[in-house]
Amino acid sequence: MTIERMHTSQRMSKIVTHNETIYLCGQVGNRGDSIEAQTTEALSRVDALLAEAGSSKQHLLQAVVWLKSMDDFDAMNKIWEAWVPDGAAPARACGRVEMASEELLVEITIIAAKS
Repeated sequence: MTIERMHTSQRMSKIVTHNETIYLCGQVGNRGDSIEAQTTEALSRVDALLAEAGSSKQHLLQAVVWLKSMDDFDAMNKIWEAWVPDGAAPARACGRVEMASEELLVEITIIAAKS
């Protein structure tokens, strides 16, 4: 069994790899931006972390999307659907939660396979 942790602090690791599976911590956008801008930024951060871990969005297994308000569901999905490669949609859940900061509108966690 091999577990590798990257960008680790006392609280969390941004990337944890177990064998050929990659787990990312929740990714957010810039506080105060629109739901579209926050979703775009969070997904850009997902792309960067997956690349660093040796994978890409073509290897998504699961995603969990947390929204501050379900009123943002359609706008977030528009950005999400443009980002997910055709035929590579992961298993996904989406729900409303109280966010860690009042200005955050979306947080996305990802599990992916190594390339």
